[in-house]
Amino acid sequence: MDLDFTGKVALITGGANGIGRATALGFARGGAKVVLVDRDAAAGEATTGVVRQQGGEARFITADVTKSAEVRDYVKAALDAFGAIDCFFNNAGIEGKWAHTAEYDEDMFDAVIGVNVKGVFLGLRHVLPVMLQQKRGAIVNTASVAGLVATPGMPAYVASKHAVIGLTKTAAGEVARQGIRVNAVCPGPVDTRMIHSLEAQLNPADPASVSRRYQSAIPMGRYVNPEEIANTVLFLCSDHASAITGAQYVIDGGRTATGGAVTQAMQN
Repeated sequence: MDLDFTGKVALITGGANGIGRATALGFARGGAKVVLVDRDAAAGEATTGVVRQQGGEARFITADVTKSAEVRDYVKAALDAFGAIDCFFNNAGIEGKWAHTAEYDEDMFDAVIGVNVKGVFLGLRHVLPVMLQQKRGAIVNTASVAGLVATPGMPAYVASKHAVIGLTKTAAGEVARQGIRVNAVCPGPVDTRMIHSLEAQLNPADPASVSRRYQSAIPMGRYVNPEEIANTVLFLCSDHASAITGAQYVIDGGRTATGGAVTQAMQN
């Protein structure tokens, strides 16, 4: 399938690493001009450099997605650089700490909700007016399989990703007739820093054993890779997905299809 983004502008939060980085590179290969947003300036500049080395056009902006003024600024910077925002991958997120609800730290809960819910809301709040004025645009929010099923020990993350799906559906219904589509991707465990952080939290002495147990409980037998998530994001932002809005796409190697197998693996 040919996903041609020539002449389009893609804005990506959490764009420095992992899924965001893979998606930025995918958009650039398709001809899009790319604007990356992240708190990690060194990684953001490095990813921007890779895009340019491959012949693409990119800008990097350092921003905290929980601060409305900084979100407003990254939207303005994208418009100043390229004049439009055709695709918005609202992707920035954090995992927080692993702890049961009865023991979960309140400040950590606030931090996870701040990035994963308020950050997504603020992205929608400041990008949607641009797209409404353009009368076009595609948005993909990063939710998770944790937005669909429980993961014991991750109350803040699970709550936040359920909220992202709710925000996605609400926004989609509000702007569908104005030519704007809003969807969500729901990754399962992805081979990035986030899952390896959780492995280390669950067993600091032997995180590799957690990885083996976790991957063996996934029907596909492995973690999803960032490029596999990126491919779905690119499809949802393309003209091939012109009738898709308010949807959530699960990319998890069969995790949710088999109920609680992986959740049980994390608890063992």
